[in-house]
Amino acid sequence: MALLVDTQFDLPMTESLQAAISAAHRGVSVTTVVNTHANGDHSWGNQLFGDAETISSQACAHGMRGEVQPAQLAALSGPQSPNSALGDYMRRHFGHFDFSGVRVTPPTRTFSGRLDVQVGERTVELIEVGPAHTSGDIIVHVPDAGVVYSGDILFVGDHPIVWTGPVENWLAACDLILGTGADRIVPGHGPVTDPAGVRGFRGYLELILEAATVFHAAGLPYWQAAARISLPDEFTAWGHRERLVISVAAIYANLGTPSEDILTVLRHTADQEGLTSRQQ
Repeated sequence: MALLVDTQFDLPMTESLQAAISAAHRGVSVTTVVNTHANGDHSWGNQLFGDAETISSQACAHGMRGEVQPAQLAALSGPQSPNSALGDYMRRHFGHFDFSGVRVTPPTRTFSGRLDVQVGERTVELIEVGPAHTSGDIIVHVPDAGVVYSGDILFVGDHPIVWTGPVENWLAACDLILGTGADRIVPGHGPVTDPAGVRGFRGYLELILEAATVFHAAGLPYWQAAARISLPDEFTAWGHRERLVISVAAIYANLGTPSEDILTVLRHTADQEGLTSRQQ
């Protein structure tokens, strides 16, 4: 038996994952799948693990119903998507995925707070830390291996996205990861890191929270605030700076600014990516 943390964005990618698991661990079956959060790139392959128990937080399960659905994302990023800055942005970042045949498959078991899962003789701890990146984030701690699977609580080498926040919860989640004593942390995006990587990422979150709060108080629109955030050298090489638009929009919403619909936020994000590209 085996526990798998997160599936893939589309069915061909998930089939490749299954093949890799079979090649590396012959005769081992995935009996438990854990979804760390509701985003499709971590859960849209669930249907190919139909014989496994799938576990997530209750908030994650609820969030899956409110996510952009596969057919909608295919329409926004496929060849027939709008001929606009947003359409170009979506095609560049999502057009290479194949969302055909994907059925959003909810978990078969949910929890709130903490849940211990027994995998053979090993205990795996599931710890709810959201809302942070999304409304229902969890981390997966394997104490006897000194490993934490962070889901999208941790990005390495790229700017993260704050979909919901509050960032204060995200900072607390970083502290919780550090408090486990794990020396290997598997991020949702990027290479495996260590506690120093978590501390560096935490510093980034503190920086954007502080800057966005100042710009919010000054009345600056969130997309202009995102463009004006000054980053130290350690973060300037990170990819996808335009994601700051989404993150600052979420911070503003947590500070009381009425939320805009996601397509409006994404239009500003696409515009910011184009501006950044022209400046380089």
